[in-house]
Amino acid sequence: MTASIDVKSSSGTYPCTVGSDVFDGKIAEIQENTNFDTCFILADENLWNYHHKHIEETFNKLPVDYTLQIIPSGEQSKSVRQWKKHVDFLLKSGVRRNTPLFAIGGGVTGDLAGFVAATTLRGIPLYHVPTTLLSMVDSSIGGKTGVNHETGKNLIGSFYQPKEVVADVNFLATLPHRDWTNGLSEILKYAAIKDHSIFDTCEIFKTDTVLKAHTDELKNLILKCIQIKADIVAADEFEAGTRAFLNFGHTFAHALEKVLDFSAMNHGEAVYLGMLAAITLSQETGAQIDDSPIRRFRSLYNFRVGHEILSEDKLFKAMKNDKKVIDDSLRFVLLHNWQQPVVKSVNESESIKKAWLTVYNELQ
Repeated sequence: MTASIDVKSSSGTYPCTVGSDVFDGKIAEIQENTNFDTCFILADENLWNYHHKHIEETFNKLPVDYTLQIIPSGEQSKSVRQWKKHVDFLLKSGVRRNTPLFAIGGGVTGDLAGFVAATTLRGIPLYHVPTTLLSMVDSSIGGKTGVNHETGKNLIGSFYQPKEVVADVNFLATLPHRDWTNGLSEILKYAAIKDHSIFDTCEIFKTDTVLKAHTDELKNLILKCIQIKADIVAADEFEAGTRAFLNFGHTFAHALEKVLDFSAMNHGEAVYLGMLAAITLSQETGAQIDDSPIRRFRSLYNFRVGHEILSEDKLFKAMKNDKKVIDDSLRFVLLHNWQQPVVKSVNESESIKKAWLTVYNELQ
């Protein structure tokens, strides 16, 4: 089964294709339709180690010259230093305004490569080839690009839409367990804010053979998540309103990642804890909601840090440096109920402390 969903944006509409064994054909189709003769590839280091032969064979079949740059795996690569390194390389290699850039990897690769494409010559063609579950369902869609700053996550960046997204689920075959749960968290987010039925579908992640035993269910789930995000992006491309709902759990998550120096916890783990905290804060601010639909997946997460290394002062400071803060108020995406997200400004520190206590209890 192969299917495509169109994402509408101010710069045009672009397709997101999901399927098995679609990488070769889609890359050849893109080259034939655009007739480029040179291109650049920014690829994740771990992904390249596993799949370089396949990727090289695909591009070697094309009548093009390609130049490869490897991005070290991990959140630390979303840095100004890495951004400058790759922009310098493109400019010194003679990049032109019509030279495409292929971002092949997960969310870190896509965010970094997207910002490189957005800022080089004021914008060169960008093609996303997401190779992790998280990037397929979330980060490759919608045009958010950027890097981290020492004061917080994703504080430097831009909105820049790709020309096309190609999600070949065969790349998921080499994902370690932590990267499956990394993506699961973003899928659970869609269940929380938009489609409660996704919780039941996510039961497939409780097996060790998701890709082999539940291929069609997985593809349909990825497509459903893309459609939800595509609809939200079409209605609010630059996050002036409802697109903020996609940040459910992320204000807490970004603070966790920052305090832990973007190393001890991956994004999905932080988002999972952040959603639990956001539900507690939702309860504190009047919602009648329980967290059991999300908690049923708790056993899939194995956190490697203890609560004793988390400083309350540092967590609050990190939250206040988040880009979603307006007029010194802490803004959270909370739930009035399942499928009923709402953005609220919360100044009651005791309520926020109770939300953080939920996180501490999970890390004991």
